[in-house]
Amino acid sequence: MIEKMRKLNLAALSYDRDGILDALQRTNAVEIKERPAEEGTEPLPAQGEELSALLSSLESAIETLSARAADMDEKGKTVSVKDGFPVTYSEFISAGERREESAAVVSKVNALTDEINSYISEQGRLARAIAAAEPYGGLTIPFSAYAATRSVKTALGIVPAPAWEELKKKLDETELAAYEAQTSGETVTLAVFCHISVWAEAEGILSGSGFSPCPYSGDISGEEQLASLKGQLQFTSEKKHAAEENLSGLTSEIRGLKIYCDYVGFQLEKAEAAAKMRGTERTFILEAFVPACEEQNVKSALDSCGFAMWYEFSDPAEDEEIPTLAKNNAVVSNFEAITNMYSPPNAREFDPNTVMAFFYSLFLGFIMGDIGYGLLMVLGGGALWIKSRKGSAIKSLSGVFAVGGVFAVIWGFLFNSFFGVQITMLPTVMPSAFDMKNNTFDNYKFMGIELPAVLVIAMILGISQLFAGYVCKAVQEWRKGRFFDGLFDGILWALFSVGVALAILGLVEDFNLPKIFVTVGGITAGASLALAALTAGRKEKFVGKFTKGFGSVYGVINYVSDILSYARLYGLMLSGAIIAQIVSKYSIIFIMKENVLFAILGVILMLVGHAFNLAIGLLGAYIHDARLQYVEFYGRFYTGEGELFTPLGSQHRHIYLEQGNTPAKGIK
Repeated sequence: MIEKMRKLNLAALSYDRDGILDALQRTNAVEIKERPAEEGTEPLPAQGEELSALLSSLESAIETLSARAADMDEKGKTVSVKDGFPVTYSEFISAGERREESAAVVSKVNALTDEINSYISEQGRLARAIAAAEPYGGLTIPFSAYAATRSVKTALGIVPAPAWEELKKKLDETELAAYEAQTSGETVTLAVFCHISVWAEAEGILSGSGFSPCPYSGDISGEEQLASLKGQLQFTSEKKHAAEENLSGLTSEIRGLKIYCDYVGFQLEKAEAAAKMRGTERTFILEAFVPACEEQNVKSALDSCGFAMWYEFSDPAEDEEIPTLAKNNAVVSNFEAITNMYSPPNAREFDPNTVMAFFYSLFLGFIMGDIGYGLLMVLGGGALWIKSRKGSAIKSLSGVFAVGGVFAVIWGFLFNSFFGVQITMLPTVMPSAFDMKNNTFDNYKFMGIELPAVLVIAMILGISQLFAGYVCKAVQEWRKGRFFDGLFDGILWALFSVGVALAILGLVEDFNLPKIFVTVGGITAGASLALAALTAGRKEKFVGKFTKGFGSVYGVINYVSDILSYARLYGLMLSGAIIAQIVSKYSIIFIMKENVLFAILGVILMLVGHAFNLAIGLLGAYIHDARLQYVEFYGRFYTGEGELFTPLGSQHRHIYLEQGNTPAKGIK
């Protein structure tokens, strides 16, 4: 159900604002809304620039330390703190005292990060320098020894190895020229000595061969130059490693930083909330939404905080937009996430999640349709649901699969399927989707036409949901006080669905139902359709009445199209059933062979094959089942476009507050 909202109006002294907001946050039941303009008041200025910068620096430091912690975890040192860990309210509030301590940690992280980055940059420079010095590493005499004299010119450098043979021939043919060469990988280190009279010729030969002059000079040898660079690289690497170790030592601060980060986030939220308030020179005025069930809780929190204030609760205006808070039992609440992915309910409509949860689970179980898969869904989804944190996406998803697993087990008993194998001691109540032994489908005769039996069942399930959708349409209209709209736009079409269902059941020869089903169904469908057409234009003028009525009759085409959409239930179920049968059949064949290797292969095939089929089946079922709810079901009545209720201080990125440790009960 959707919780009724009350509106809180509060006025107090400006210097008590922070304490009052803390009291409201403890209730986890107050969403501040924008206060409309009124004479004598001004909007309060937002004051979050400094806090926003602080929050950004904290997030950056946490990201750096978390990456370091992840590297340490890979080496077997478990230090990371995953988001979503519980914190008591007292620990959360006391995090405000960690400002200086946290600032010091952030400063150290930033300094060490800058230091490490500088070492990384230096390592890159040295690596490039070593690569350049590598060809000269075999030179044991100083570079100064290759200096020119009065009569002799010298050239020291490198040439590409492929060009050396051709260059060598040319140097050998050059008079008054000598050379020394050392091959090093893809280059040749070359020293050329020649008389000044032929230097121009030698220089031209070298230039044409891709010769690169040596960049080094002085009384140091190539061997010493290379050793010096490698020593610098080793020293830089050691300094970088030491800085990384110091940074790793700060990973123990991750938990405290995350708590303080979310505390700063709450302070920023309070500062930004000021922009929604109005005030005078010494007072402020606050307006907020509070769930009706939490009104007394909020009153107690305000009365106990000890500040001078005035407040009152009232009902929101009829045209006022109010947030949506759905409060359902532990089973249905898991399905709220599915509805919210489409669009949260409007706060003034009824909550569709209970009805949708039933059909979603019914269809999910039908698609899986197997006892074994259902049990795995119940056990796996249930275990994950118990382990996961309340309010997390994984908890909702696992809850959906666990509930769907219960329906899968029920359908599995009806179809007599256990990992695709029939259990001989169980009766087969429903027709089989596919019989591998005979390579055939179980069919129903519908008006003399052979149709897959499970497809017909899927269509009947679809009509059942369409019927429920029209009933929901009627309820929706009646809640708004529009009795005739609910009757003509909802109930009449629900009766049409009943008539269609009765007619289909009567026309399926295998059911052996009395012909009265077809007669009653046809009369019911025809009469309700006629009444729907006659009343469709009740609010229009003459031409409008005709076009609306015609459109209503034409809508039968869309109705049939919607029924056919439920064929996806059959298609998904069929594909999963066939894969399950194939995997089980060949796994059993391998296991029954008198060979250990074949038996092991059979077990592996059984485990991997069914795990794959279950995963693919759940993925397809989750998506297509949701589509049926969004288009075929919600398309009948759902308004949506609501805004979820977001209490002050409830949005935490890294932690969640343990409800049992907060001073007030709060929203559950």
